[in-house]
Amino acid sequence: MIFTGAKGAPLRSGNFGRAVRWTKTVASVGLAGFHFHDLRHTGNTLAASARASTRELMHRMGHATMRAALIYQHATSERDHEIARTMDRRIAGEGRCRR
Repeated sequence: MIFTGAKGAPLRSGNFGRAVRWTKTVASVGLAGFHFHDLRHTGNTLAASARASTRELMHRMGHATMRAALIYQHATSERDHEIARTMDRRIAGEGRCRR
């Protein structure tokens, strides 16, 4: 168990926020409005940007459909630049016309 209450029992979702003072804690570090579930989203977005396949994301999240996993595969400008650089290298090295 990661989060327990004052008596050592697991926290329920209904009292988690109050017990750990979530709203006050995230606001104190400049993340006002950040929800606990956002940690899951962030972790799976990072996994997707680390080139986890859709099937791997589905396994990590416990989802049975690709639609749910695709939510975490955001297009980013960083990834777009990486794709463009890879395409440039392939064109420069392999794209010469052979006759």
